Amino acid sequence: MNYPQWFTDWANQHNWAYTATALTILFVAVWFSQLITKHILLRGIARLLSRTELGSDPSVGLKLIVGRIAQVVPALVLSAGIAYVPDIPDTLVSIIRNVAIAYIVLTLARAFSAAMTSANEIYMRRPDSHLKPIKGYLQIAQIVVYVIAAVLIIAALIDKSPVILLSGIGAMGAVTLLVFQDTILSFVASIQLSSNDMIRVGDWIEMPQLNADGEVIDMALHTVRVQNWDKTITTIPTKRLISDSFKNWRGMQDSGGRRIKRSLFIDQTSIDFLSEAQIQSLKKLSLLGDYLDSKQAEIDDWNRALIAQGKDPMNTRQLTNIGTFRAYVLNYLKHHPKIHQGMTLMVRQLSPTPQGLPLEVYCFTNDIRWEVYEGIQSDLFDHLYAVLSRFDLHVFQETSGQDIRASIAALSGSGIER
Repeated sequence: MNYPQWFTDWANQHNWAYTATALTILFVAVWFSQLITKHILLRGIARLLSRTELGSDPSVGLKLIVGRIAQVVPALVLSAGIAYVPDIPDTLVSIIRNVAIAYIVLTLARAFSAAMTSANEIYMRRPDSHLKPIKGYLQIAQIVVYVIAAVLIIAALIDKSPVILLSGIGAMGAVTLLVFQDTILSFVASIQLSSNDMIRVGDWIEMPQLNADGEVIDMALHTVRVQNWDKTITTIPTKRLISDSFKNWRGMQDSGGRRIKRSLFIDQTSIDFLSEAQIQSLKKLSLLGDYLDSKQAEIDDWNRALIAQGKDPMNTRQLTNIGTFRAYVLNYLKHHPKIHQGMTLMVRQLSPTPQGLPLEVYCFTNDIRWEVYEGIQSDLFDHLYAVLSRFDLHVFQETSGQDIRASIAALSGSGIER
């Protein structure tokens, strides 16, 4: 390039000023290229994407992908322009160029990773996506791309051919895997735990096979420390959290509700139909008034239709004490201020057992604190056990020595021959 004579003379006399001017022009060019891509190109692409269904959805992340690709432009300008700055040592030029190339490779790898995440988000919207998930395959693709990117970045930084680097890595690979096997496995496990948000410090996790049941207090490369509820500390190898199953209670804590799932075992010999006197007595309970009226009207309509058809009156329907008690418990839960009304709430019968008929209470408290939760659950079943006698129901209980002694004493007092 032919410069004016006055500029050539000035440059020869002031080399440092010439170099500083050239660097300033280069940095302005880098800044200007970033300005154009960020404020003009990206805004234009964002407007075009916003007109499409996927582009307007922030969960897809198309704007993030385009934004990462756009970061390549300033790095390309710097890599190409640094060679035209005079009086800069070749070593420094090589370093700057290699760093710029490494940054370009890393940026493209991150853009590809974001594209894989977006592809999974789009795929998960299909109705049958849960039958054939592709998240695992996309994660493998991300790992492969990051491995290739790591090789290219290292090759660029040391200014060597990737082929030479790979040959050296291949020779040392077996030794490295053997010596650092646990470290590599722990490192991969840490990446998977973090990227999938499987565990955090402060989470309550449960891992019975390692006697861990408590709060995560520390996460390191090789170990995860859990403080159990009895204040002991369990140290879990990080790789075991990937190879073995564990329960994380974070979902319960985030939901705001904690499950109650407990059964009352009803003595089956106490189950019977309700008499008219019992029905009138139970109508005094505010939680049963409307239920008994509507249920009695339904049963009366059924029975009248059955008798009109000439059927046997023995086939008529009647109210039972167990069914009425189940309705009472359900209404009691619906009106309980500590029971979460936005979650599953039901009272159901399970299959009869030798210990009686299980009547299971399934609901969620609206306070997840352990001590409060236990108090709510205890108060709830205190009331249910106490109110059972109003329905002429009894809980099943194994016969104890005291029961036998009381029965023998009763028989002896009555004079009945044994």
